[in-house]
Amino acid sequence: MLLNFIRIKKHGFTTVKFLAITLFSLLFMQACTPSAGKPLQRYQHSIEGSYAGDISNDGKWSVISSIHHGISVWDLEKNALKYQWAQQQNSSDNLVLAIDISDTNSHALTASRENFALWNMQSGKSEGYWKVRESNIRDIAVSNNGDYLLIGKGNGIAVHVAVDTGRRLEFLGHKEKINTVDMMPNGRVAMTGANDFTAYVWDTLSGQVIYQFNHTSRVSKVALDPLGRYAFSADSMKSAHIWDLKTGKLVTTLKGTKRHEVFSSARFAPNGKVLLTGAASSKVSVWNINSGKRIASWHVTPKEAKRPTGAVVYSLAFSDNNTLLTESSSGYAERWKMPK
Repeated sequence: MLLNFIRIKKHGFTTVKFLAITLFSLLFMQACTPSAGKPLQRYQHSIEGSYAGDISNDGKWSVISSIHHGISVWDLEKNALKYQWAQQQNSSDNLVLAIDISDTNSHALTASRENFALWNMQSGKSEGYWKVRESNIRDIAVSNNGDYLLIGKGNGIAVHVAVDTGRRLEFLGHKEKINTVDMMPNGRVAMTGANDFTAYVWDTLSGQVIYQFNHTSRVSKVALDPLGRYAFSADSMKSAHIWDLKTGKLVTTLKGTKRHEVFSSARFAPNGKVLLTGAASSKVSVWNINSGKRIASWHVTPKEAKRPTGAVVYSLAFSDNNTLLTESSSGYAERWKMPK
């Protein structure tokens, strides 16, 4: 099997020194008066918007990418800047466009089209830097403790990497470009969706398919419940399904979705009762898992501009039972009251 990556930093390989970025002043927090469709609080994390972002599963941390500030790590409980990282982000071709935080907050994985880096969330230091030889990176995922990495590529190949041993397993099930990936916290099960109208759940040790979920158009978003109960897959033509991860059977199909509602993020609630989704149209929705009905929806705040602009919802998470958080391309993290 041909290796797809050039290892640049790890265990005796050539060291890459990242350029230090001067810390900018902490951006201010805007408190908003709670009302229908309005956030309880709004935090500005990037003045001119961001290119990617992820919120930790427990709602405590956020990692975003922006052209002026590189990669920023935010403590959402204090709205304080924790770290700034640089991933050779010195050109528009090398912007970080994908971010994933491990379920235990131990590590974060960031990627541009051509390279990806593993970061320790406790020390703030890089633990590895790799460059892709073939195709381009489309989406990424990282397991607990940064033990395993999952890279979905434009040539239809998904690569599962064991960081300590360097073992690489290529999943060749897809026939076209991969758009979205996810991985269980222990790194043993992966889910991928592609332009071939198919989403696969597969074993990362053997590469064998566990479940195949068929769609009528390109699969734009997949997500796994960290507790192993559900899987989510959605396509570009308004079909979105929740599957039983233990049996592979359909639990429900989301009702009332529209063609322009292309999902950009999804997360299952810890209680297993609701699913959160964010869309490229700035829309956030709360869905009942059993019925597939939309319980509530609203729009995140767009970037301030003279002309109307939208916002892509990069990530969402529960901060507690009563509130949830969103991070969007407008550069804002926002806290919302959870509908009853």
